[in-house]
Amino acid sequence: MAWRNHSTITEFIFIGLSDDPCIEALLFVLFLGIYLLTTIGNLMLLLVIRADSHLHTPMYFFLSNLSFVDLCFSSVTLPKLLEDLLSEKKIISIEGCLTQVFFVFLSSGTEACLLSVMAYDRYAAICHPLLYGQVMSNELCVRLVLVSWGVASLDAFIIVLLAVNLDFCEAQTIHHYTCELPVLFPLSCSDISIATNILLCATLLHGLGTFIPIFFSYARIVSTIISISSTTGRSKAFSTCSSHIIAVTLFFGSGILCYLMPPSGSSLNLLLSLQYSTVTPMLNPLIYSLKNKEVKAAVNRTLRKYLCFR
Repeated sequence: MAWRNHSTITEFIFIGLSDDPCIEALLFVLFLGIYLLTTIGNLMLLLVIRADSHLHTPMYFFLSNLSFVDLCFSSVTLPKLLEDLLSEKKIISIEGCLTQVFFVFLSSGTEACLLSVMAYDRYAAICHPLLYGQVMSNELCVRLVLVSWGVASLDAFIIVLLAVNLDFCEAQTIHHYTCELPVLFPLSCSDISIATNILLCATLLHGLGTFIPIFFSYARIVSTIISISSTTGRSKAFSTCSSHIIAVTLFFGSGILCYLMPPSGSSLNLLLSLQYSTVTPMLNPLIYSLKNKEVKAAVNRTLRKYLCFR
């Protein structure tokens, strides 16, 4: 690889979350539980949406894609974190680190786009209910998902190109538990000013480019809901949006702050990173199932069909 000709190191060492064996054992149990809950919760949501015809609507089509992205996101970071918690030396090759950088950006970027698309879907359903079937056609839904993956892939590819052009000479200790581009900058012996500016611009463009449509969609939704005279109607409209609002707050609140903060490896930086990359993928299926009567009803129908079949 091209950077091999310039970099004098071949691997990085993670500081991790702790160097105390007892704490590492507790953290291993904790994050193993989080990974299992994330996998089971998102797979269950995927299977229920696929199995129940009542959920074959645009909203749940986007939700099933979000569950798939959450599965990918947690699988990018948690297995390596679990391995490191059991290892004395927490190492990763340069190739492995760059691969992790790519898939972290791909997963997080796709999730941001999907949350924006889901906000537009809620806007169309609440503000234009009579035209909803025409506006959110099957073709448009598929295209929106493909565009989400495409935009995130392009963004991740640009970010990895920045990392490939960095030279790593002596420092190889990453003050983090995973490979993300901001934590690699302090290790580089290259001039990182241009790369830092490009990363900041890319983060702002992708973050604001997906958050602004969410903001304006919900501004119109709130305006429409307030104009509804029926208390029951307002309550039903708010209930269809509450799960998505919680998911957006958890993801964007921690994700944007994490990438805009200096990559110091501080406790706050690590907590924010853990929040959006491990905790949010675990909470999303719980948020969308516990606060959604249609999902709970679909789970009951699916369980009854399974028990009758047995």
